[in-house]
Amino acid sequence: MGHLMEFEMHRNPRDFLKPLALGAPEPLREIPVKPSRMIQFMPPQNERMRARVAETAAQVDVLLLNLEDAIPANEKLAAREGLIEVAKSGNAGDTPLWTRINSLDSPWFLDDITEIVAEAGNRIEVIMLPKVQGPWDITFVDQLLALLEAKHGLQRPIMLHAILETALGVSNVEEIAAASPRMQGISFGPADLAASRRMKTTRVGGGHPAYVVRGDPVADDPDAPRLTAQQDPWHYTIARMVDACTAVGILPYYGPFGDISDPVGCEDQFRAAFLLGCVGAWSLHPSQVPIAKKVFSPPPDEVAMARRIIEALGEGSGVVMLDGKMQDDATYKQAKVMVEVAQLIAARDPEMKAAYGF
Repeated sequence: MGHLMEFEMHRNPRDFLKPLALGAPEPLREIPVKPSRMIQFMPPQNERMRARVAETAAQVDVLLLNLEDAIPANEKLAAREGLIEVAKSGNAGDTPLWTRINSLDSPWFLDDITEIVAEAGNRIEVIMLPKVQGPWDITFVDQLLALLEAKHGLQRPIMLHAILETALGVSNVEEIAAASPRMQGISFGPADLAASRRMKTTRVGGGHPAYVVRGDPVADDPDAPRLTAQQDPWHYTIARMVDACTAVGILPYYGPFGDISDPVGCEDQFRAAFLLGCVGAWSLHPSQVPIAKKVFSPPPDEVAMARRIIEALGEGSGVVMLDGKMQDDATYKQAKVMVEVAQLIAARDPEMKAAYGF
């Protein structure tokens, strides 16, 4: 482990954008930014779900064919076969297809990655890698993918997406984010992270009623009720993940919110992640798709204000007053980011295009 970390620290930066195998495609210089407000998970071993791929893909930004957690051991092979069938069918149209493969230490990992590249490598855009511990995991998969891409004549590299769900992964998140030009993004995985940290919760995301701050006692009435406010136990990790991703130009995502019966809690968790800088979240159930769409699409009134700021500041320098508020080069940059995101969403989503007035 130590030797691999040392290799990453001393890798020649000029080699970063050279193929890792003869005949492999050139590494990406920039990660393609597409709308990815929701990553819709689908169990590909389920024939009924496969029959609805076209319908589902038309409603989401990303369709992920899941091979890992939530797929029973005796259905792993069927899930892989179902993934390949979906990829080859073309039924998803132009909706990006991703997959979450099994972890590096599982008995299914090697066949997952070799068969996916061989049979569906030109259709799968991103491979999501669970339980990433450090940059050495990314280095290994990076090299393996390059060899497989060369062997099967792929014209573009498959991107990697790490899931942040172990304490060691969190401690190495900056190195993970920067480990390869193949890195597309990182998702926050609260359930496995809670287990790794020995946290006393079985919730998949969201707050906990026991995780609170309490107001001071009333000086002359010690028995008086004291106000409490429930806190977010994931704030630190998500904020650190966002910094690690944005520092190297990749994308941060909130992962799963497990309580399907609590749409209000789901929306609050998604919005907290959005405000911290996440660009999307996982949707585990169709009911979470409109929540993610609502939260991760910039509000039309804010987009309209951003367009006014850009128009008023021209080249982005100087200071202007709009509606009594000072706007300068910093707010100009914020406005540019918001309008660019809105334009990407509008190109895919007719409803939001109309709302934005593009």
